[in-house]
Amino acid sequence: MTYDLFIGDRLFSSWSMRGWLMLEKFDLPYRTHMIGLYSGTMAEDMKPLAPARLVPALRLPEGTVVGESLAMAETLAERHPAAGLWPKDPSARATARWLCAEMVAGFSALRGECPMQLKQCWQGYKPSSETLNDLERIETLWHHARDVSGSTSGPLFGTYSLADVFYTPVAARIVGYGLPVSDANRQYCLDLLSDPTVRQWRAMGLTVNYTPFPYPQDLSSRPWPVGGRTDARAVSGTNSINSACPYSGKPVTHVLELNERLWGFCNAFCRDKTVADPEAWPKFTAMVAGVNDS
Repeated sequence: MTYDLFIGDRLFSSWSMRGWLMLEKFDLPYRTHMIGLYSGTMAEDMKPLAPARLVPALRLPEGTVVGESLAMAETLAERHPAAGLWPKDPSARATARWLCAEMVAGFSALRGECPMQLKQCWQGYKPSSETLNDLERIETLWHHARDVSGSTSGPLFGTYSLADVFYTPVAARIVGYGLPVSDANRQYCLDLLSDPTVRQWRAMGLTVNYTPFPYPQDLSSRPWPVGGRTDARAVSGTNSINSACPYSGKPVTHVLELNERLWGFCNAFCRDKTVADPEAWPKFTAMVAGVNDS
């Protein structure tokens, strides 16, 4: 039973990130299909999913298409009750649903003025009063969630849930634009962005080059705080320490250099996502550690 998930460009599509996390984080089987948000092919790419017109969209194994992130979340939670997408406690579950629904319907100033981008952190961004009001409301909701759950750090309801899924792109906006929140809530944002799956999503997004880069700001920037620096670089050739790609097991065709050693992959995408954030990929780090320990 495998789902088909249709997403847009990873660096910018906040709703696509939500769709991906609700499958990836809860170990639900899926295949990913890219929709051309920035290539001009979106309308054509979406035709087989009509009347869905936005990403993410989900095709169920039996062929039913589900649009809109909240509908996808409820459908997956209904079909996989043991996966724990919603909190187990009834009060926490009701509150988590509330937070997700308000995220879907609200925060228009934050979403409009601070488009998600996962490449860098802008310095000196000045949010409008409307965006500051959105941030105040978000912090109120997060505080209420912790009052209900009793959790003082980490996931809002103690255990990772759809509430954390829905607010991960909010965390990316807060961090990416340096928006003002409490120290505790900034740490929550960094916790969400430090999750290996989120780092992998970002690393895959960084395999695509954009000219011009969407959503530019006339501001200086600093590196992304999680996985934002890497000494890895793509190199030519096929000689490497390993003969098979750590992800697929296929023969090496593309190589990166890291710490003066060459590591091989089965295609440019596998190599480039690893160049973007080597520590985000357990199979790669295990391979490197195995060689270093031998």
